[in-house]
Amino acid sequence: MSKKKKGAIAGVAAAVVIVCAAGAGNATYTINEQEQAVVTTFGVSHAVTDPGLHFKIPFVQHVTKVNTTIQSLRIGYDKNNDVIADESIMITSDFNFVDVDFYLEYRVSDPVKAVYASKDPDLILQNIAQSCIRAAISNYDVDSVLTTGKGEIQSRIKEMITEQLDLYNVGMQLVNISIQDSEPPTAEVMEAFKAVETAKQGKETSINNANKYRNEKLPIAEADADQILQEAEATKQERINEANAQVAMFNAKFEEYEKNPEVTKKRMFYEAMEGILPQLRVIIDGTDSTTTMLHEQLNSVSEQNVQSSASPADSSSTSK
Repeated sequence: MSKKKKGAIAGVAAAVVIVCAAGAGNATYTINEQEQAVVTTFGVSHAVTDPGLHFKIPFVQHVTKVNTTIQSLRIGYDKNNDVIADESIMITSDFNFVDVDFYLEYRVSDPVKAVYASKDPDLILQNIAQSCIRAAISNYDVDSVLTTGKGEIQSRIKEMITEQLDLYNVGMQLVNISIQDSEPPTAEVMEAFKAVETAKQGKETSINNANKYRNEKLPIAEADADQILQEAEATKQERINEANAQVAMFNAKFEEYEKNPEVTKKRMFYEAMEGILPQLRVIIDGTDSTTTMLHEQLNSVSEQNVQSSASPADSSSTSK
């Protein structure tokens, strides 16, 4: 065998050895706890999720590792917390401009789709997030974006992004999105909104103080009203009883009047006169027995009234 042939055989053998060595070194791969692998065989892909050492067919199977941990995406600002105006400045439903920053957390839910469904799934997620954020912010007024509506806005944006990711089916899953900061784009507007917020807080404080005062005074007023009602009810019952007594007295007098109208009239007249002139002594001159009896009764009543109403000096002078 010539030297030339021997050299060719040796070269082929060396090449085979090199290829085999390379193939042997490319026959294994390792998956960490925080990743998965996509193994492609003649254009057919499947995911390998178990961590550890795995084998593959050299030059036939291709392995792509995918990070499956929760990753973050900043919208409106960069890693140095510098504002990215093109991303952060948005317009609200009442045509005000606001500067809003978002922090988004996501993970790969389907490694095969994350590798082959799109060229850059992270860029697709970023574009979807910015579109949904602007659409959501445009439905809220500036006060809601800056103050009271942040929680509702975050929930709405999360729903919208989730729907879009399901529609595009790029193997990405949104974990959470939150508003990092929201403020007017200029210092003058920012001061105006701060003044508005201070006024709102003052309003809430005044309302709370008014409610506290009402809660303190209302029970007292209710107790006073209840006492007044009770006193009125008692007065009402007292007047009713007095009226009933007067009615009974009138009925009794009326019965006596029906028995002897003339005597009753005179008696009522004299009683009225005694009430008007308590110190007047009434003398009645008559000859019949009825008039004499009435005269004696009236004299007795008159003397009693005079004695009860006279002063001590008058009593002593009368006795003399």
